Amino acid sequence: MLATFMEVLDTSVANVALPHIAGSLSASVDESTWVLTSYLVSNAVILPLSGWLSALFGRKRFYMVCVLLFTISSLMCGFALSLGMLILFRVLQGVGGGALQPVSQAIVRESFPADKQGMGMAIYGMGVVLAPVIGPTLGGWITDNFSWRWIFFINIPVGLLSLALTNWLIHDPPYLHRVSMKESKLDYIGLSLLTVGLASLEIVLDEGQRNDWFGSQFIVRSAFLAVLGLVGVVWWELRQKNPVVDFRLLKERNFALSTVAMFILGFVLYGSTMLMPLFLQQLMGYTATLSGEVLSPGGLVILLMMPVVGILLRKFEARRLVAVGFSISAIGLWMMTRFSLQADFGTFAAARAVQSLGLAFLFVPINAMAFNFIAKEKTSYATGIINLARNVGGSAGIAMASTLLARRAQFHQNRLVDHLTPLDGAYRSMLESTQHVMQLGGSSAADAAQKAFGMMYGLTVKNATLLAFIDGFWVLALLFAAAVPLTFFLKKSGVTTGPIHID
Repeated sequence: MLATFMEVLDTSVANVALPHIAGSLSASVDESTWVLTSYLVSNAVILPLSGWLSALFGRKRFYMVCVLLFTISSLMCGFALSLGMLILFRVLQGVGGGALQPVSQAIVRESFPADKQGMGMAIYGMGVVLAPVIGPTLGGWITDNFSWRWIFFINIPVGLLSLALTNWLIHDPPYLHRVSMKESKLDYIGLSLLTVGLASLEIVLDEGQRNDWFGSQFIVRSAFLAVLGLVGVVWWELRQKNPVVDFRLLKERNFALSTVAMFILGFVLYGSTMLMPLFLQQLMGYTATLSGEVLSPGGLVILLMMPVVGILLRKFEARRLVAVGFSISAIGLWMMTRFSLQADFGTFAAARAVQSLGLAFLFVPINAMAFNFIAKEKTSYATGIINLARNVGGSAGIAMASTLLARRAQFHQNRLVDHLTPLDGAYRSMLESTQHVMQLGGSSAADAAQKAFGMMYGLTVKNATLLAFIDGFWVLALLFAAAVPLTFFLKKSGVTTGPIHID
């Protein structure tokens, strides 16, 4: 959990520090976004390869190399003297971090006897769920109080502790045998198609809004390469005897539907985690620390409920718990659509807590459904695919949220401006009363009129932005609600008495 928490945290912790990084390294904010994109691209490429690499190097050895690479590259990120150096070290950090989630998941499965796996996986899952929630807040606090470099330096002690404990406590199971490079017969074509497809997809998702999506030739070319690479790798790998990514696993219905559910979960989790702090800081004037306190009750709910869900899995079918989780989270997101500029701290915290309650019912049960019919020796390949689905879903969720926010804010502003005419009685009355107050404060008639117009425009922009945020919460709520029927298509597998997986 230590290494996975550290890796998931780094997908979001740098977001709030971008202006500081740009200023420190003499780069524009747009250029500094490659600090995020480079990490996501290399992370996505290595995720589905974790099963093949584990077989090649040995799982424990491969895992420790990944932790070591992540830790060293984190140190180098903190010491980077230019934006180019920082991007290079972030690529290496993403390569090291990409395999930590799926390999950790496979290790945890075999480290506990069957009767304790549910609780072990639930405890492991606490770190995975909490990391993207506290990442932006932690990054903001560290940047405000110390330096952006410390968002990377904090990984060093965690990485070293993880290495020491892994070396001491973790052992590969006897059925796992290393294969030589000759035996593995590296599929260079499949690897190349996968790299091009995933790298291009991440660039499209991360850079699309900033480049006006398909109004940009760069995004069009990246999208073409993404489709070509991803369609090509699936077609090619299904015809290989020893594929680098075993897409045949998706022929199993439960695993395929669970992968879709994990994509939706990543989409909504990362999308809402991006929208909520932005809403609080942009519209409500909350500091990064205070917005983090709004999210804290949700984190506490997850901590308390994850072990409970581990117990419930022994009494109820996983698919029922997933349906409950999607439904509760959808209710929490619906509560967010009721936000107003007059809402208080408790209203925001309560909505987030309800959403988090639903999230606690999703991670462990989705993985329990996914792996019920997957052979044990295919675990590493399967974990790579399902983790990739969550990560790509997260990138898509952030891209959707940022695009929807920008486009809908402009749409609502245009609609609201239609009412700002002298013919609208309410607008005329408010404008006149505002001018009167300004004049009583000592402003001339001309200055009072100008200030009144400025205040009305600012209020219009603020309300348009509020409506755009509400649209975003509506989309996420409806997506979770639409995912509930998905659970009815899953094969009945009974309550979980054996291994439970968690992402």
